[in-house]
Order: sequence, then C-alpha cells, then structure tokens
Amino acid sequence: MSASNYLELKLLDHVLGSTSYSQPSAIYVALSTGSFADDNSGTELSGSGYSRKLITFGTASSGSIASNSAVEFDTATGSWGSVSHFGLFDASSGGNLLYHGAFSASKTIETGDILKIASGSLTVSLD
Repeated sequence: MSASNYLELKLLDHVLGSTSYSQPSAIYVALSTGSFADDNSGTELSGSGYSRKLITFGTASSGSIASNSAVEFDTATGSWGSVSHFGLFDASSGGNLLYHGAFSASKTIETGDILKIASGSLTVSLD
C-alpha cells in the first residue's frame, strides 16, 4: 500500500513544517480495475450501482492499522469488471486520495454480485 502525494505532503507539513493537518472526519474506500497512482491518477469504477463506502479502522499497533468492520458495496446493477485495486479517500466522492493498493486477488463483479471486504482484511502500514 502506498501513501498518496497529497498525504505525504500533509504529514510532512504537520510533523516537521508549520502547517497542521486535521484528521478527515470519515474515510471512504473506492474500487478500481487498475491501479491508482500516488498523484491520484487512475480510474475509479463508476455507474452500475457503484459508490464509495465508509470504512473504519482500529488503533495502530506495530506500524500498521487494520479495518475494524466489514464493508459491503451495493449490489452491482451491471458489470464492474475485474476489481483489483482500492483507494482510501477523505470524501464520499471527489476529495483527496490518501492511500492506495491492490487486493491480494482480483474479483470479477457481474450484475447481481456484492463485493465485501471483511473486517480486519484491509491494513495500512508505515515503516
């Protein structure tokens, strides 16, 4: 998983610079059939019943933090393709990419399918 350029600059300014960074009020997980990049380029899914979903995390330990509740996307009303990547954003649409990464396996989502992310299965780490 990688931090976005946006978040890297915010953290540097907050910790070492003179500008504070306020924690986002909510974090949303977005899906893609290809990789997001640090500069937020990439293509998020759209249409066919897709929308970002709220995700929550527990407390950090040993350099990482894991999701602490399951995330369930709405039923696909059309093909979403082979979902392989995710991004964490600070808004339900638009907003700023914070982190991005690839799922351990891609999943083809067709009409009527529901994509679920199990509690604890999405982990962000810093080393």
